[in-house]
Amino acid sequence: MNTATPETAVQERQIWPPNRSKRRTSWAPTLPARPIQAQTLFDEALVHHLAGRIAEAADAYERAILLNPNYAEAHNNLATALLALGRTQDAVERCCLALSLKPDYADALNNLALALIAQGRTADGVLCYERAIVLNPGRADTHYNLGIALASQGKTDDAATHYRHAILLRPDYAQAHNNFGNLLAAQNNSTDASFHFAQALAIDPGHFEAHHNLGNALRDQGKFDDALFHYRRAIAIRPTSAEAHYSRAMVKKFHRGDPDLRAMEGLAARGDFEPGGAPFIHYALAKALEESGDYGRAFAHLRKGNDLKRARIHYDEAAALGFFERISAVFDSRLFNRLRGAGNPSSVPVFVLGMPRSGSTLVEQILASHPQIHGAGELEHPSTDAASFLFPESALSLDIEALARMGQSCVARLPPLADGRLLTLNKLPDNFLYIGLIRLILPNARIIHTVRNPLDTCLSCYSTLFTAGQHFSYDLRELGRYYRGYGKLMTHWRSLLTPDAMLDVVYEDVVDDLEGQARRLIDYCGLRWDDRCLSFHKTRRPVHTASAVQVRQPLFRTSVERWRRFESGLGPLFDELGDLVSAKARTQSAA
Repeated sequence: MNTATPETAVQERQIWPPNRSKRRTSWAPTLPARPIQAQTLFDEALVHHLAGRIAEAADAYERAILLNPNYAEAHNNLATALLALGRTQDAVERCCLALSLKPDYADALNNLALALIAQGRTADGVLCYERAIVLNPGRADTHYNLGIALASQGKTDDAATHYRHAILLRPDYAQAHNNFGNLLAAQNNSTDASFHFAQALAIDPGHFEAHHNLGNALRDQGKFDDALFHYRRAIAIRPTSAEAHYSRAMVKKFHRGDPDLRAMEGLAARGDFEPGGAPFIHYALAKALEESGDYGRAFAHLRKGNDLKRARIHYDEAAALGFFERISAVFDSRLFNRLRGAGNPSSVPVFVLGMPRSGSTLVEQILASHPQIHGAGELEHPSTDAASFLFPESALSLDIEALARMGQSCVARLPPLADGRLLTLNKLPDNFLYIGLIRLILPNARIIHTVRNPLDTCLSCYSTLFTAGQHFSYDLRELGRYYRGYGKLMTHWRSLLTPDAMLDVVYEDVVDDLEGQARRLIDYCGLRWDDRCLSFHKTRRPVHTASAVQVRQPLFRTSVERWRRFESGLGPLFDELGDLVSAKARTQSAA
Protein backbone atom coordinates (compact mmCIF):
# COMPACT_ATOMS: atom_id res chain seq x y z
CA MET A 1 0.00 0.00 0.00
CA ASN A 2 1.14 3.48 -0.78
CA THR A 3 1.80 5.01 2.62
CA ALA A 4 3.13 8.30 3.89
CA THR A 5 6.07 7.00 5.86
CA PRO A 6 7.44 8.97 8.79
CA GLU A 7 10.52 9.96 6.79
CA THR A 8 8.50 11.16 3.81
CA ALA A 9 6.01 13.08 5.91
CA VAL A 10 8.77 14.64 7.97
CA GLN A 11 10.74 15.60 4.88
CA GLU A 12 7.69 17.26 3.39
CA ARG A 13 7.03 19.17 6.58
CA GLN A 14 10.51 20.63 6.56
CA ILE A 15 9.66 22.73 3.52
CA TRP A 16 8.01 25.89 4.76
CA PRO A 17 5.09 27.34 2.73
CA PRO A 18 5.76 30.59 0.88
CA ASN A 19 2.46 31.96 2.20
CA ARG A 20 3.68 33.38 5.49
CA SER A 21 0.10 33.95 6.65
CA LYS A 22 -0.42 30.19 6.97
CA ARG A 23 -0.06 28.50 10.31
CA ARG A 24 3.59 27.58 10.80
CA THR A 25 4.57 24.08 11.75
CA SER A 26 6.37 23.58 15.04
CA TRP A 27 9.75 23.44 13.31
CA ALA A 28 9.17 26.38 10.97
CA PRO A 29 11.47 29.41 11.16
CA THR A 30 10.53 31.88 13.87
CA LEU A 31 10.93 35.65 13.88
CA PRO A 32 12.33 36.92 17.20
CA ALA A 33 13.31 40.47 18.01
CA ARG A 34 17.14 40.69 18.14
CA PRO A 35 19.92 43.23 17.73
CA ILE A 36 19.65 44.81 14.30
CA GLN A 37 22.73 43.27 12.69
CA ALA A 38 21.88 39.70 13.66
CA GLN A 39 18.20 40.31 12.90
CA THR A 40 19.07 41.47 9.38
CA LEU A 41 21.08 38.31 8.71
CA PHE A 42 18.31 36.21 10.22
CA ASP A 43 15.76 37.83 7.88
CA GLU A 44 18.08 37.18 4.93
CA ALA A 45 18.40 33.54 5.95
CA LEU A 46 14.64 33.25 6.29
CA VAL A 47 14.09 34.50 2.73
CA HIS A 48 16.52 31.87 1.42
CA HIS A 49 14.88 29.22 3.61
CA LEU A 50 11.37 29.92 2.38
CA ALA A 51 12.60 29.87 -1.21
CA GLY A 52 14.23 26.47 -0.74
CA ARG A 53 17.80 27.77 -0.97
CA ILE A 54 18.85 25.75 2.05
CA ALA A 55 22.64 26.06 1.77
CA GLU A 56 22.41 29.86 1.49
CA ALA A 57 20.02 29.93 4.45
CA ALA A 58 22.40 27.88 6.58
CA ASP A 59 25.26 30.23 5.77
CA ALA A 60 23.22 33.31 6.75
CA TYR A 61 22.04 31.71 10.00
CA GLU A 62 25.64 30.92 10.90
CA ARG A 63 26.67 34.52 10.27
CA ALA A 64 23.80 35.74 12.47
CA ILE A 65 24.98 33.42 15.25
CA LEU A 66 28.53 34.78 14.97
CA LEU A 67 27.10 38.21 15.76
CA ASN A 68 24.87 36.89 18.52
CA PRO A 69 25.90 33.45 19.91
CA ASN A 70 22.87 33.46 22.25
CA TYR A 71 20.40 33.69 19.36
CA ALA A 72 18.35 30.56 20.19
CA GLU A 73 15.96 30.98 17.25
CA ALA A 74 18.87 31.15 14.80
CA HIS A 75 20.34 27.95 16.26
CA ASN A 76 16.92 26.31 15.91
CA ASN A 77 16.39 27.37 12.31
CA LEU A 78 19.95 26.46 11.40
CA ALA A 79 19.21 22.98 12.74
CA THR A 80 16.28 22.63 10.32
CA ALA A 81 18.49 23.71 7.42
CA LEU A 82 21.24 21.30 8.42
CA LEU A 83 18.73 18.50 8.71
CA ALA A 84 17.47 19.25 5.20
CA LEU A 85 21.08 19.06 4.01
CA GLY A 86 21.49 15.63 5.61
CA ARG A 87 23.84 16.84 8.35
CA THR A 88 21.91 15.17 11.15
CA GLN A 89 24.59 15.26 13.84
CA ASP A 90 25.19 18.98 13.28
CA ALA A 91 21.41 19.47 13.48
CA VAL A 92 21.32 17.62 16.81
CA GLU A 93 24.06 19.84 18.20
CA ARG A 94 22.33 23.05 17.09
CA CYS A 95 19.04 21.94 18.67
CA CYS A 96 20.86 21.21 21.91
CA LEU A 97 22.44 24.69 21.82
CA ALA A 98 19.01 26.26 21.28
CA LEU A 99 17.62 24.28 24.22
CA SER A 100 20.52 25.24 26.45
CA LEU A 101 19.55 28.87 25.82
CA LYS A 102 15.78 28.25 26.06
CA PRO A 103 15.02 25.00 27.95
CA ASP A 104 11.27 25.33 27.30
CA TYR A 105 11.72 25.81 23.54
CA ALA A 106 9.12 23.41 22.13
CA ASP A 107 10.07 24.10 18.49
CA ALA A 108 13.67 23.07 19.17
CA LEU A 109 12.47 19.89 20.87
CA ASN A 110 10.52 19.03 17.72
CA ASN A 111 13.55 19.62 15.55
CA LEU A 112 15.74 17.60 17.89
CA ALA A 113 13.25 14.75 17.63
CA LEU A 114 13.40 14.93 13.82
CA ALA A 115 17.18 14.85 13.83
CA LEU A 116 17.37 11.97 16.31
CA ILE A 117 14.86 9.91 14.32
CA ALA A 118 16.83 10.62 11.14
CA GLN A 119 19.79 9.01 12.95
CA GLY A 120 17.69 5.96 13.81
CA ARG A 121 17.24 7.02 17.44
CA THR A 122 13.46 6.82 17.38
CA ALA A 123 13.02 6.15 21.10
CA ASP A 124 14.96 9.31 21.95
CA GLY A 125 12.95 11.24 19.38
CA VAL A 126 9.71 10.09 20.96
CA LEU A 127 10.87 11.40 24.34
CA CYS A 128 11.54 14.79 22.76
CA TYR A 129 8.09 14.91 21.16
CA GLU A 130 6.47 13.95 24.45
CA ARG A 131 8.35 16.73 26.26
CA ALA A 132 7.31 19.22 23.56
CA ILE A 133 3.66 18.22 24.06
CA VAL A 134 3.97 18.79 27.80
CA LEU A 135 5.27 22.29 27.05
CA ASN A 136 2.65 23.00 24.39
CA PRO A 137 -0.17 20.41 24.22
CA GLY A 138 -2.14 22.41 21.67
CA ARG A 139 0.23 21.95 18.72
CA ALA A 140 -1.42 19.64 16.20
CA ASP A 141 1.79 19.09 14.26
CA THR A 142 3.62 17.82 17.34
CA HIS A 143 0.93 15.22 17.95
CA TYR A 144 1.08 14.31 14.26
CA ASN A 145 4.83 13.80 14.32
CA LEU A 146 4.64 11.77 17.49
CA GLY A 147 1.99 9.60 15.83
CA ILE A 148 4.38 8.92 12.95
CA ALA A 149 7.21 8.01 15.31
CA LEU A 150 5.05 5.74 17.47
CA ALA A 151 3.63 3.99 14.40
CA SER A 152 7.18 3.25 13.24
CA GLN A 153 7.76 1.54 16.61
CA GLY A 154 4.67 -0.61 16.19
CA LYS A 155 2.83 1.25 18.97
CA THR A 156 -0.28 1.60 16.87
CA ASP A 157 -2.77 2.36 19.65
CA ASP A 158 -0.62 5.21 20.98
CA ALA A 159 -0.03 6.47 17.43
CA ALA A 160 -3.78 6.48 16.79
CA THR A 161 -4.32 8.53 19.95
CA HIS A 162 -1.96 11.25 18.75
CA TYR A 163 -3.34 11.28 15.22
CA ARG A 164 -6.79 11.84 16.76
CA HIS A 165 -5.40 14.68 18.87
CA ALA A 166 -3.86 16.26 15.78
CA ILE A 167 -7.18 16.08 13.91
CA LEU A 168 -9.17 17.43 16.86
CA LEU A 169 -6.80 20.36 17.15
CA ARG A 170 -6.74 20.99 13.40
CA PRO A 171 -9.76 19.46 11.61
CA ASP A 172 -8.36 20.53 8.21
CA TYR A 173 -5.12 18.55 8.71
CA ALA A 174 -5.22 16.52 5.49
CA GLN A 175 -1.91 14.75 6.04
CA ALA A 176 -2.94 13.66 9.55
CA HIS A 177 -6.13 12.16 8.11
CA ASN A 178 -4.08 10.39 5.43
CA ASN A 179 -1.55 8.95 7.86
CA PHE A 180 -4.25 7.90 10.31
CA GLY A 181 -5.95 6.16 7.40
CA ASN A 182 -2.71 4.33 6.64
CA LEU A 183 -2.50 3.18 10.25
CA LEU A 184 -6.08 1.87 10.17
CA ALA A 185 -5.52 0.18 6.80
CA ALA A 186 -2.47 -1.61 8.21
CA GLN A 187 -4.77 -2.94 10.94
CA ASN A 188 -7.11 -4.27 8.20
CA ASN A 189 -9.73 -1.67 9.13
CA SER A 190 -10.37 -0.57 5.58
CA THR A 191 -13.78 0.96 6.35
CA ASP A 192 -12.50 3.51 8.87
CA ALA A 193 -9.38 4.01 6.78
CA SER A 194 -11.59 4.94 3.83
CA PHE A 195 -13.32 7.59 5.94
CA HIS A 196 -10.06 9.31 6.81
CA PHE A 197 -8.72 9.14 3.25
CA ALA A 198 -11.99 10.70 2.08
CA GLN A 199 -11.64 13.41 4.73
CA ALA A 200 -8.14 14.18 3.47
CA LEU A 201 -9.53 14.54 -0.05
CA ALA A 202 -12.39 16.75 1.10
CA ILE A 203 -9.74 19.09 2.52
CA ASP A 204 -7.28 18.70 -0.35
CA PRO A 205 -8.81 17.22 -3.53
CA GLY A 206 -5.35 17.09 -5.13
CA HIS A 207 -3.82 14.90 -2.43
CA PHE A 208 -2.12 12.17 -4.47
CA GLU A 209 -1.42 9.79 -1.59
CA ALA A 210 -4.99 10.00 -0.27
CA HIS A 211 -6.42 9.14 -3.70
CA HIS A 212 -4.06 6.19 -4.05
CA ASN A 213 -4.65 4.97 -0.51
CA LEU A 214 -8.42 5.31 -0.80
CA GLY A 215 -8.25 3.28 -4.01
CA ASN A 216 -6.44 0.51 -2.13
CA ALA A 217 -8.95 0.55 0.72
CA LEU A 218 -11.90 0.41 -1.69
CA ARG A 219 -10.23 -2.43 -3.59
CA ASP A 220 -9.96 -4.44 -0.37
CA GLN A 221 -13.69 -3.90 0.16
CA GLY A 222 -14.47 -5.17 -3.33
CA LYS A 223 -15.56 -1.73 -4.61
CA PHE A 224 -13.51 -1.94 -7.77
CA ASP A 225 -15.20 0.79 -9.82
CA ASP A 226 -14.73 3.28 -7.01
CA ALA A 227 -11.13 2.11 -6.57
CA LEU A 228 -10.45 2.65 -10.26
CA PHE A 229 -11.83 6.19 -10.05
CA HIS A 230 -9.34 7.12 -7.33
CA TYR A 231 -6.43 5.36 -9.02
CA ARG A 232 -7.17 7.37 -12.16
CA ARG A 233 -7.32 10.58 -10.15
CA ALA A 234 -3.97 9.71 -8.55
CA ILE A 235 -2.42 9.08 -11.98
CA ALA A 236 -3.86 12.35 -13.31
CA ILE A 237 -2.18 14.18 -10.43
CA ARG A 238 1.11 12.30 -10.74
CA PRO A 239 1.36 10.59 -14.16
CA THR A 240 4.87 9.29 -13.44
CA SER A 241 3.82 7.26 -10.38
CA ALA A 242 4.61 3.69 -11.39
CA GLU A 243 2.98 2.42 -8.21
CA ALA A 244 -0.34 4.10 -9.05
CA HIS A 245 -0.26 2.58 -12.56
CA TYR A 246 0.46 -0.80 -10.94
CA SER A 247 -2.44 -0.46 -8.50
CA ARG A 248 -4.82 0.38 -11.32
CA ALA A 249 -3.53 -2.51 -13.41
CA MET A 250 -4.21 -5.01 -10.63
CA VAL A 251 -7.90 -4.03 -10.58
CA LYS A 252 -8.84 -3.57 -14.24
CA LYS A 253 -8.97 -5.91 -17.22
CA PHE A 254 -6.90 -5.09 -20.31
CA HIS A 255 -7.42 -5.65 -24.02
CA ARG A 256 -5.32 -5.14 -27.11
CA GLY A 257 -4.91 -1.45 -27.85
CA ASP A 258 -5.95 -0.42 -24.35
CA PRO A 259 -4.92 3.25 -23.87
CA ASP A 260 -3.87 2.52 -20.27
CA LEU A 261 -1.56 -0.19 -21.58
CA ARG A 262 -0.06 2.26 -24.07
CA ALA A 263 0.43 4.80 -21.29
CA MET A 264 2.34 2.28 -19.19
CA GLU A 265 4.48 1.23 -22.15
CA GLY A 266 5.34 4.86 -22.76
CA LEU A 267 6.22 5.38 -19.11
CA ALA A 268 8.44 2.29 -19.12
CA ALA A 269 10.18 3.41 -22.32
CA ARG A 270 10.85 6.92 -21.00
CA GLY A 271 11.91 5.69 -17.56
CA ASP A 272 10.78 8.95 -15.98
CA PHE A 273 9.02 7.35 -13.00
CA GLU A 274 9.99 7.90 -9.38
CA PRO A 275 13.02 6.10 -7.88
CA GLY A 276 12.17 2.49 -7.07
CA GLY A 277 9.21 2.49 -9.42
CA ALA A 278 10.64 0.22 -12.12
CA PRO A 279 9.43 -3.11 -10.63
CA PHE A 280 5.88 -1.73 -10.35
CA ILE A 281 5.65 -0.75 -13.99
CA HIS A 282 7.08 -4.06 -15.24
CA TYR A 283 4.70 -6.16 -13.09
CA ALA A 284 1.80 -4.01 -14.28
CA LEU A 285 2.82 -4.45 -17.92
CA ALA A 286 3.20 -8.21 -17.41
CA LYS A 287 -0.41 -8.47 -16.21
CA ALA A 288 -1.76 -6.17 -18.91
CA LEU A 289 0.06 -7.96 -21.74
CA GLU A 290 -0.95 -11.39 -20.48
CA GLU A 291 -4.60 -10.35 -20.47
CA SER A 292 -4.07 -8.98 -23.98
CA GLY A 293 -2.77 -12.37 -25.12
CA ASP A 294 0.83 -11.23 -25.70
CA TYR A 295 2.46 -13.89 -23.51
CA GLY A 296 5.99 -13.50 -24.82
CA ARG A 297 6.23 -9.80 -24.02
CA ALA A 298 4.34 -10.35 -20.76
CA PHE A 299 6.95 -12.82 -19.51
CA ALA A 300 9.77 -10.53 -20.60
CA HIS A 301 8.37 -7.79 -18.38
CA LEU A 302 7.72 -10.29 -15.60
CA ARG A 303 11.35 -11.41 -15.69
CA LYS A 304 12.55 -7.80 -15.73
CA GLY A 305 10.35 -6.85 -12.78
CA ASN A 306 11.55 -9.83 -10.76
CA ASP A 307 15.18 -9.16 -11.58
CA LEU A 308 14.83 -5.55 -10.43
CA LYS A 309 13.05 -6.56 -7.24
CA ARG A 310 15.58 -9.31 -6.49
CA ALA A 311 18.44 -6.81 -6.83
CA ARG A 312 16.85 -4.60 -4.16
CA ILE A 313 16.35 -7.18 -1.42
CA HIS A 314 18.54 -9.40 0.73
CA TYR A 315 17.57 -13.05 0.70
CA ASP A 316 19.67 -15.54 2.63
CA GLU A 317 18.70 -18.73 0.86
CA ALA A 318 20.95 -20.95 2.97
CA ALA A 319 19.31 -19.65 6.14
CA ALA A 320 15.80 -20.08 4.71
CA LEU A 321 16.35 -23.66 3.59
CA GLY A 322 18.30 -24.43 6.75
CA PHE A 323 15.30 -23.23 8.76
CA PHE A 324 13.23 -26.04 7.24
CA GLU A 325 15.84 -28.58 8.29
CA ARG A 326 16.11 -27.18 11.83
CA ILE A 327 12.34 -27.35 12.29
CA SER A 328 12.24 -30.98 11.16
CA ALA A 329 15.12 -31.89 13.49
CA VAL A 330 13.49 -30.33 16.57
CA PHE A 331 9.87 -31.33 16.04
CA ASP A 332 10.27 -35.09 16.07
CA SER A 333 8.22 -37.96 17.47
CA ARG A 334 9.93 -37.76 20.87
CA LEU A 335 8.88 -34.14 21.37
CA PHE A 336 5.31 -34.90 20.29
CA ASN A 337 5.06 -37.98 22.49
CA ARG A 338 6.27 -35.99 25.51
CA LEU A 339 3.93 -33.04 25.03
CA ARG A 340 0.99 -34.43 23.07
CA GLY A 341 -2.38 -33.30 24.45
CA ALA A 342 -1.02 -30.28 26.33
CA GLY A 343 -1.83 -26.70 25.40
CA ASN A 344 -5.16 -24.89 25.38
CA PRO A 345 -8.22 -27.01 24.51
CA SER A 346 -10.02 -24.31 22.49
CA SER A 347 -11.40 -25.41 19.13
CA VAL A 348 -12.21 -21.84 18.01
CA PRO A 349 -9.11 -21.22 15.85
CA VAL A 350 -9.00 -22.52 12.29
CA PHE A 351 -5.68 -22.12 10.48
CA VAL A 352 -5.57 -21.86 6.68
CA LEU A 353 -1.98 -22.23 5.50
CA GLY A 354 0.28 -23.42 2.71
CA MET A 355 2.53 -21.95 0.05
CA PRO A 356 1.61 -18.38 -0.94
CA ARG A 357 -0.65 -18.25 -4.01
CA SER A 358 -1.88 -21.80 -3.48
CA GLY A 359 -5.58 -20.94 -3.03
CA SER A 360 -5.59 -20.02 0.65
CA THR A 361 -7.56 -16.79 0.12
CA LEU A 362 -10.15 -18.67 -1.93
CA VAL A 363 -10.58 -21.26 0.83
CA GLU A 364 -10.76 -18.49 3.42
CA GLN A 365 -13.48 -16.69 1.44
CA ILE A 366 -15.53 -19.87 1.06
CA LEU A 367 -15.33 -20.56 4.80
CA ALA A 368 -15.91 -16.93 5.83
CA SER A 369 -19.13 -16.95 3.80
CA HIS A 370 -20.57 -19.32 6.41
CA PRO A 371 -22.53 -17.35 9.04
CA GLN A 372 -20.83 -19.18 11.91
CA ILE A 373 -17.25 -18.52 10.79
CA HIS A 374 -15.39 -15.25 11.23
CA GLY A 375 -12.63 -14.54 8.73
CA ALA A 376 -10.03 -12.63 10.75
CA GLY A 377 -7.47 -12.31 7.96
CA GLU A 378 -3.75 -12.76 8.47
CA LEU A 379 -3.20 -12.88 12.23
CA GLU A 380 0.46 -12.83 13.15
CA HIS A 381 0.28 -15.37 15.95
CA PRO A 382 1.52 -18.01 16.67
CA SER A 383 4.40 -16.96 14.41
CA THR A 384 5.05 -13.97 16.70
CA ASP A 385 5.07 -16.32 19.69
CA ALA A 386 7.70 -18.43 17.97
CA ALA A 387 9.74 -15.30 17.32
CA SER A 388 9.68 -14.49 21.04
CA PHE A 389 12.00 -17.41 21.74
CA LEU A 390 14.73 -19.13 19.78
CA PHE A 391 12.53 -21.08 17.41
CA PRO A 392 12.76 -23.91 16.75
CA GLU A 393 15.52 -25.02 19.13
CA SER A 394 13.94 -23.59 22.29
CA ALA A 395 10.87 -25.74 21.68
CA LEU A 396 12.90 -28.59 23.18
CA SER A 397 12.68 -26.90 26.59
CA LEU A 398 8.92 -26.29 26.48
CA ASP A 399 6.83 -27.99 29.13
CA ILE A 400 3.10 -28.52 29.65
CA GLU A 401 2.69 -25.25 31.56
CA ALA A 402 4.46 -23.23 28.86
CA LEU A 403 2.33 -24.75 26.13
CA ALA A 404 -0.84 -23.96 28.08
CA ARG A 405 0.25 -20.33 28.48
CA MET A 406 1.09 -19.97 24.80
CA GLY A 407 -2.18 -21.54 23.74
CA GLN A 408 -4.15 -19.28 26.07
CA SER A 409 -2.29 -16.26 24.71
CA CYS A 410 -3.24 -17.17 21.13
CA VAL A 411 -6.90 -17.63 22.06
CA ALA A 412 -7.01 -14.41 24.07
CA ARG A 413 -5.74 -12.40 21.10
CA LEU A 414 -8.43 -13.64 18.74
CA PRO A 415 -11.01 -10.99 17.85
CA PRO A 416 -14.27 -11.39 19.80
CA LEU A 417 -16.92 -13.52 18.14
CA ALA A 418 -20.35 -12.01 17.52
CA ASP A 419 -23.59 -12.72 15.66
CA GLY A 420 -23.57 -16.43 16.39
CA ARG A 421 -20.10 -17.12 15.03
CA LEU A 422 -18.28 -20.08 16.52
CA LEU A 423 -14.95 -20.29 14.69
CA THR A 424 -12.22 -17.81 13.75
CA LEU A 425 -10.10 -18.17 10.63
CA ASN A 426 -6.42 -17.25 10.70
CA LYS A 427 -5.34 -17.25 7.06
CA LEU A 428 -1.56 -16.85 7.09
CA PRO A 429 0.19 -19.05 4.52
CA ASP A 430 3.57 -18.99 6.29
CA ASN A 431 2.07 -20.76 9.28
CA PHE A 432 2.98 -24.02 7.54
CA LEU A 433 6.33 -23.48 9.27
CA TYR A 434 4.63 -23.66 12.67
CA ILE A 435 2.24 -26.58 12.22
CA GLY A 436 4.05 -28.56 14.91
CA LEU A 437 3.89 -25.68 17.37
CA ILE A 438 0.22 -25.04 16.55
CA ARG A 439 -0.62 -28.68 17.18
CA LEU A 440 1.13 -28.61 20.57
CA ILE A 441 -0.27 -25.34 21.91
CA LEU A 442 -3.75 -25.72 20.36
CA PRO A 443 -4.33 -29.47 19.99
CA ASN A 444 -8.00 -29.04 18.98
CA ALA A 445 -7.44 -26.28 16.42
CA ARG A 446 -8.30 -27.18 12.85
CA ILE A 447 -5.57 -26.89 10.22
CA ILE A 448 -6.44 -26.55 6.52
CA HIS A 449 -3.54 -26.89 4.11
CA THR A 450 -4.07 -25.52 0.60
CA VAL A 451 -2.29 -27.29 -2.26
CA ARG A 452 -1.94 -26.32 -5.91
CA ASN A 453 -0.02 -27.52 -8.94
CA PRO A 454 3.64 -26.69 -8.12
CA LEU A 455 4.19 -24.94 -11.45
CA ASP A 456 1.09 -22.76 -11.11
CA THR A 457 1.89 -22.01 -7.47
CA CYS A 458 5.42 -20.93 -8.28
CA LEU A 459 4.40 -18.95 -11.37
CA SER A 460 1.74 -17.15 -9.35
CA CYS A 461 4.36 -16.26 -6.72
CA TYR A 462 6.71 -15.08 -9.49
CA SER A 463 3.87 -12.93 -10.89
CA THR A 464 3.18 -11.22 -7.57
CA LEU A 465 4.94 -8.14 -6.25
CA PHE A 466 4.47 -8.88 -2.56
CA THR A 467 4.09 -5.96 -0.17
CA ALA A 468 6.47 -7.63 2.30
CA GLY A 469 8.41 -10.86 2.75
CA GLN A 470 8.39 -13.83 0.35
CA HIS A 471 11.91 -12.92 -0.77
CA PHE A 472 12.38 -16.39 -2.22
CA SER A 473 9.88 -15.65 -5.00
CA TYR A 474 11.87 -13.29 -7.26
CA ASP A 475 14.23 -15.83 -8.83
CA LEU A 476 12.93 -18.96 -10.53
CA ARG A 477 15.70 -21.22 -9.21
CA GLU A 478 15.43 -19.91 -5.65
CA LEU A 479 11.66 -20.23 -5.90
CA GLY A 480 11.88 -23.84 -7.04
CA ARG A 481 14.29 -24.76 -4.24
CA TYR A 482 12.09 -23.07 -1.65
CA TYR A 483 9.09 -25.02 -2.91
CA ARG A 484 11.01 -28.26 -2.56
CA GLY A 485 11.94 -27.31 1.02
CA TYR A 486 8.32 -26.53 1.79
CA GLY A 487 7.20 -29.85 0.31
CA LYS A 488 9.75 -31.76 2.36
CA LEU A 489 8.60 -30.05 5.56
CA MET A 490 4.95 -30.83 4.81
CA THR A 491 5.89 -34.50 4.32
CA HIS A 492 7.55 -34.36 7.75
CA TRP A 493 4.42 -32.90 9.39
CA ARG A 494 2.23 -35.61 7.87
CA SER A 495 4.55 -38.29 9.23
CA LEU A 496 4.10 -36.93 12.76
CA LEU A 497 0.43 -35.98 12.84
CA THR A 498 -2.63 -38.16 12.84
CA PRO A 499 -4.59 -38.15 9.55
CA ASP A 500 -7.38 -36.01 11.03
CA ALA A 501 -5.00 -33.33 12.34
CA MET A 502 -4.87 -31.50 9.00
CA LEU A 503 -7.08 -31.28 5.92
CA ASP A 504 -5.44 -30.96 2.50
CA VAL A 505 -7.53 -28.98 0.00
CA VAL A 506 -6.40 -29.02 -3.62
CA TYR A 507 -7.07 -25.83 -5.58
CA GLU A 508 -7.80 -27.65 -8.83
CA ASP A 509 -10.36 -29.85 -7.02
CA VAL A 510 -12.13 -26.74 -5.74
CA VAL A 511 -12.30 -25.35 -9.28
CA ASP A 512 -13.65 -28.65 -10.68
CA ASP A 513 -16.11 -29.35 -7.84
CA LEU A 514 -16.81 -26.25 -5.78
CA GLU A 515 -19.78 -27.63 -3.88
CA GLY A 516 -18.16 -30.96 -3.09
CA GLN A 517 -14.99 -29.34 -1.74
CA ALA A 518 -16.90 -26.59 0.08
CA ARG A 519 -19.06 -29.20 1.82
CA ARG A 520 -15.89 -31.10 2.73
CA LEU A 521 -14.45 -27.94 4.31
CA ILE A 522 -17.57 -27.13 6.30
CA ASP A 523 -17.85 -30.73 7.46
CA TYR A 524 -14.24 -30.65 8.65
CA CYS A 525 -15.10 -27.55 10.67
CA GLY A 526 -17.95 -29.40 12.35
CA LEU A 527 -20.70 -27.11 11.08
CA ARG A 528 -23.94 -27.55 9.17
CA TRP A 529 -23.91 -26.74 5.49
CA ASP A 530 -24.91 -23.25 4.26
CA ASP A 531 -25.49 -22.45 0.58
CA ARG A 532 -23.86 -19.05 0.98
CA CYS A 533 -20.50 -20.79 0.80
CA LEU A 534 -21.13 -21.35 -2.92
CA SER A 535 -21.62 -17.61 -3.46
CA PHE A 536 -18.33 -16.71 -1.80
CA HIS A 537 -17.61 -14.00 -4.39
CA LYS A 538 -20.65 -12.05 -3.17
CA THR A 539 -19.62 -12.06 0.48
CA ARG A 540 -19.08 -8.51 1.70
CA ARG A 541 -15.93 -8.59 3.78
CA PRO A 542 -12.59 -6.86 3.36
CA VAL A 543 -9.84 -8.94 1.74
CA HIS A 544 -6.33 -7.60 2.20
CA THR A 545 -4.20 -10.03 0.19
CA ALA A 546 -2.93 -10.18 -3.38
CA SER A 547 -6.05 -12.22 -4.22
CA ALA A 548 -8.44 -9.40 -3.25
CA VAL A 549 -9.68 -9.08 -6.83
CA GLN A 550 -9.85 -12.77 -7.77
CA VAL A 551 -12.00 -13.88 -4.82
CA ARG A 552 -14.67 -11.33 -5.79
CA GLN A 553 -15.28 -13.27 -9.00
CA PRO A 554 -16.91 -16.65 -9.68
CA LEU A 555 -14.52 -19.54 -10.21
CA PHE A 556 -13.00 -19.90 -13.66
CA ARG A 557 -10.46 -22.35 -15.02
CA THR A 558 -8.17 -19.68 -16.43
CA SER A 559 -5.73 -20.06 -13.51
CA VAL A 560 -5.47 -23.84 -13.91
CA GLU A 561 -2.32 -24.78 -15.86
CA ARG A 562 -1.61 -21.12 -16.42
CA TRP A 563 2.07 -22.05 -16.53
CA ARG A 564 1.64 -23.37 -20.07
CA ARG A 565 1.39 -19.79 -21.36
CA PHE A 566 4.96 -19.18 -20.23
CA GLU A 567 6.55 -22.62 -20.31
CA SER A 568 9.34 -21.53 -22.67
CA GLY A 569 10.67 -19.24 -19.92
CA LEU A 570 10.24 -21.63 -17.00
CA GLY A 571 13.21 -23.90 -17.64
CA PRO A 572 15.05 -22.98 -14.42
CA LEU A 573 11.91 -23.69 -12.41
CA PHE A 574 11.47 -27.10 -14.09
CA ASP A 575 15.08 -27.94 -13.24
CA GLU A 576 14.69 -27.13 -9.54
CA LEU A 577 11.30 -28.75 -9.05
CA GLY A 578 12.58 -31.94 -10.63
CA ASP A 579 10.40 -34.92 -9.78
CA LEU A 580 7.69 -32.68 -8.31
CA VAL A 581 6.69 -31.91 -11.89
CA SER A 582 4.97 -34.68 -13.77
CA ALA A 583 6.83 -36.42 -16.58
CA LYS A 584 4.04 -35.40 -18.95
CA ALA A 585 4.46 -31.72 -18.12
CA ARG A 586 8.22 -31.97 -18.55
CA THR A 587 7.87 -33.65 -21.92
CA GLN A 588 5.43 -31.02 -23.14
CA SER A 589 7.71 -28.24 -21.93
CA ALA A 590 10.71 -29.72 -23.70
CA ALA A 591 8.70 -30.00 -26.89
